[in-house]
Amino acid sequence: MRRSALAWALAFVGAGALWAAPAAAGEHCPRGDLDVRFCDRDGDLVADIPDNPDEWVDPDTLIFAYTPVEDPAVYREAWSDFLTYLEEKTGKRVVFFPVDSNAAQIEAMRSGRLHIAGFNTGSVPLAVACAGFRPFTIMASEDGSYGYEMEIITYPGSGIEKVEDIKGRTLAFTSPTSNSGFKAPSAILKADFGLVPDRDFKAVFSGKHDNSILGVANKDYDAASIANSVKERMIKRGVVREDQLVVLYRSQTFPTTAYGVVYNLKPELQEQIIDAFFSFEWEGTSLEEEFSKSGEAQFIPITFKEHWAVIRKIDKANNVRYTCK
Repeated sequence: MRRSALAWALAFVGAGALWAAPAAAGEHCPRGDLDVRFCDRDGDLVADIPDNPDEWVDPDTLIFAYTPVEDPAVYREAWSDFLTYLEEKTGKRVVFFPVDSNAAQIEAMRSGRLHIAGFNTGSVPLAVACAGFRPFTIMASEDGSYGYEMEIITYPGSGIEKVEDIKGRTLAFTSPTSNSGFKAPSAILKADFGLVPDRDFKAVFSGKHDNSILGVANKDYDAASIANSVKERMIKRGVVREDQLVVLYRSQTFPTTAYGVVYNLKPELQEQIIDAFFSFEWEGTSLEEEFSKSGEAQFIPITFKEHWAVIRKIDKANNVRYTCK
C-alpha cells in the first residue's frame, strides 16, 4: 500500500505538459538522473541553463512558492518583505503562489507556471530531476549553522515509551516526497528498529508537518515523524505547547528547505534573483519575525551535489527512482 503511494508521488510529474524540448539528437548531453529535457555538462547534478537564448524565459511577473509544510496564509505574510525586495532587484512583479502539496509545486515548475521556489528537503531531488530546479541557497543561523532533525513524536500518556512501542499503533507520515515526513523515518524504522509500515504499525498520511504535529498534540495520532524546525516555530507561535509532545527519536541533522530558480530563466534574471537572496537584510523584516522562531537569520550558498548527498543516499536506501514520464 505504501509502496504504491510512493510510486505515485514519484510518477506524478508525467501528468503535465512538456514545456521545453529535449536536447537535439546527437548533441553531447550527459544528464545522469535528470529528465531527457535537461543536460548536465558541468557535472553539478542540476540542469544547465540552455545555451540557446530562444529557450530562455523572461516573464513580466515572477511566481514564487514556499514549500507546503505549513499554513500558506502564515507564509504569504512572512515572505512579503522579501518579495517586495525581490521586485526592486529584478524590476518584475512578484506573486506569492500558495501550493497545497509537494506534487502540485513540482508540477507547477515543470509546466512553466513557477519560477522561484523553496522546496522541502525530500522534494528537492525530484524537483531537480524532473522540473529543472536549480537550488542555490538555504536558510542558516547567524553563525552559519543550518538544518533540522527528523523527530518521531508521541503525546504524554500514549503508552509509547520508546520507538519499538509503535508496533501495533498508528504513526502519521506527512507526504511520500518528504524527507523527515516519510523517507528518512521509513529507512530508519526499518534498518534500526525492524519496523515496516502496514506490517508492524498502521501508517497514515497527514499531508503536512503541522497537521501531524497537531494530530499528535490532540491525540488523533499515536505518533508522527516530523521536522523539528516546524515544531519549534509552532510552539513559539503558540499553536501547540511543548508539554503536549514527547520526542522518541531525533535523527542526524539534514539540510532544510532549498531555494532556487527554474533552469531556463534568462541568465541575467537568475543572477538578479540570486543577488536578492544574498543581499537581503533580515533585521526588522517579516522574514526575520517568522523564521527567527527556528533560529534562522540569513541565506547561505549551497550546492545540490554536496549538501543533498545524504538525502540522495536515503532515497537510494528506499529504492526511490525519479520517474519523470
